[in-house]
Amino acid sequence: MGQFRDSTVLVTGGSGSIGTEILRSVLRYSPKKVRVFTNDENGLFELAQPFGKLPNVEFRLGDVRDLRSLDTAVEGCDYVFHAAALKHVDFCETNPYEAITTNITGTQNVIDLCIKHKVKRFVFISTDKAVNPTSTMGATKLLAEKLVIRASRQTDRTIFSSVRFGNVIGSRGSVILLFEKQVRAGLPLTVTDPTMTRFIMATSQAAMLVLRSSTIALPGEIFVLKMKTVRIGDLAEASRVFFAKMLGKRPEAIKVEVVGSRPGEKMHEELLNATDAGEALDLGDYYVVNPNPLRVSKGNLQKAGHEAGLSSNDFTPMTVSDIVKEIGSTYR
Repeated sequence: MGQFRDSTVLVTGGSGSIGTEILRSVLRYSPKKVRVFTNDENGLFELAQPFGKLPNVEFRLGDVRDLRSLDTAVEGCDYVFHAAALKHVDFCETNPYEAITTNITGTQNVIDLCIKHKVKRFVFISTDKAVNPTSTMGATKLLAEKLVIRASRQTDRTIFSSVRFGNVIGSRGSVILLFEKQVRAGLPLTVTDPTMTRFIMATSQAAMLVLRSSTIALPGEIFVLKMKTVRIGDLAEASRVFFAKMLGKRPEAIKVEVVGSRPGEKMHEELLNATDAGEALDLGDYYVVNPNPLRVSKGNLQKAGHEAGLSSNDFTPMTVSDIVKEIGSTYR
């Protein structure tokens, strides 16, 4: 990751869980400057407590929907990690216009300014919900992926690529944080459907995927980490066990309440659809969707397989005890 040394890096949505982890990771490589850009004033204030005294960290309050504040943030940057987005499925369903203007128009704004200012690399943070989307959030992320692919064909000065995430354990908005709050308050754990399955990853894995893709991605490619899967019911049970022990409570005293799925939710998430899978490549820890012709021309590359696509229901889910360990590693 030596490319970050003496470089200027911008992280949009930088006060969020993923943005903060990207900031922390990039700082290990002695960048000239890391700009944290967000419209979350309180998030910036909290982030300034551990990082505010570092001379190479700069805090920018602004919105990706506002070209004026965004322009000065992108100017002079070598690398841009675009994590700013509306991510809550229910809020995007009830506020679709806001989801469109942030996730689609905001992404195009960042793309346009990266081209204008000749940024070296741009990495877009997408989601597994962009694959065969059933929600407004997923649909806006899919369209944003398409904008990034189109941008990769418009210029050879900036390398545009994307990464797809699953659910990030312990991130802001994570259901695990909701379970923790419910255990602390003595409330039942609310579960939409215990048989739902999801891909999960640690925050450190998410940052690793972003930084890795910024090193080896070719224009237009989408990097997808191979992730573990969980059943939502098992995730609730593991959270009940872990947080009860942490708080000195009896797990059996904490109830679980099934509340039903929300509008736009899938039973199972997908990493690859049938179209993706037909061309995707297997790079060991990652799949590469929409592989660049330069990569394909080298030959001797392993196809991803999974011709019908790849769903969280296609894997053996983690056991409750393994999920407890995974949660524990996040809460150390």
